[in-house]
Amino acid sequence: MGRSYRQLCLEDRCEIARRREAGESMWQIAAALDRAPSSISRELKRNAGSTVGYKPAYASKQAKARRWRGSKLLRDPTLQAMVLDRLKAGWSPQQIAGRLKREHGRCLVSHETIYRFIAAQIARSKDYAWRHYLPRAKSRRGRRRRKGGGSAELIKGRISIAQRPAQAADRTVPGHWEADLMLFRTYGQAMLTLHERSSRILVIQRQLSKHAEPVADAIQSLLASLPSNLRQTITFDNGTEFARHTSLAEALGIQTFFCDTHAPWQKGGIENAIGRLRRTLPRKTDLAAISHARIHLIARLYNHTPRKCLDFQTPAEVFCQVLHFECESTPPLSRG
Repeated sequence: MGRSYRQLCLEDRCEIARRREAGESMWQIAAALDRAPSSISRELKRNAGSTVGYKPAYASKQAKARRWRGSKLLRDPTLQAMVLDRLKAGWSPQQIAGRLKREHGRCLVSHETIYRFIAAQIARSKDYAWRHYLPRAKSRRGRRRRKGGGSAELIKGRISIAQRPAQAADRTVPGHWEADLMLFRTYGQAMLTLHERSSRILVIQRQLSKHAEPVADAIQSLLASLPSNLRQTITFDNGTEFARHTSLAEALGIQTFFCDTHAPWQKGGIENAIGRLRRTLPRKTDLAAISHARIHLIARLYNHTPRKCLDFQTPAEVFCQVLHFECESTPPLSRG
């Protein structure tokens, strides 16, 4: 039978330091710990500091550093290239880890390993350009504090989200939408965004006006081609741009609902989608300089990015399953 070796732990090193200070020999220490004298001798030679002598905590750090073989992504250049390519495409570490596991049938890398790899590169090289690989381009992890939104507006015929069907809230049935306007720094520039709660499919369209009537007309044109069971409800915040919501009910037979005051998080799907779009369309963007083809491409990238909430399928794949179409039939919904 082969010999088994147990690594020295912090308690063992504390005992070695205590007995060493008491003047015991290496043979006496080895006998007390039931170790070979050579193990004690090697421990004292390799893990003692030149100025501090033998200290248990310092010795444990030295031993751990000696065993470290580098990050998994540093040891596997092929895996590193796969991860970095997907980060460049705007995928989050969690999406990358989940999709690779789905494609290969086993966990290749965890999202925590990816975050630590980026953080280690920043710490080692002091090159903060590495942070741009991450979706929110933050060099430090954690949440940023943000100010709350504006006040709500009273809208004629407004129906509270509390009256919305339960099937819309639990996302089990497709056909329940959320809508919002994505605004930019230049006055008058806006992007209409529609988000289906079950599949997370996103439809975006440039808006030339924030007035209620053209916004309602745009929503009607985007949803009119869908079967009636795929346009059951739509939820808005309390912005006046959605004041003509009653025309949607008349034209499409879709029920309209509004979030509570100061509670845009109640339509969290579209808020999350806009947050993801901001990675490529920050608020300072001049929307007039963005072509229709570019907007169309941004929508395609969003709809073909895997999501954890969909078991790392893409919104396009899930929506196509609902429609019984091929995946190629979904991009035309995202108008530019």
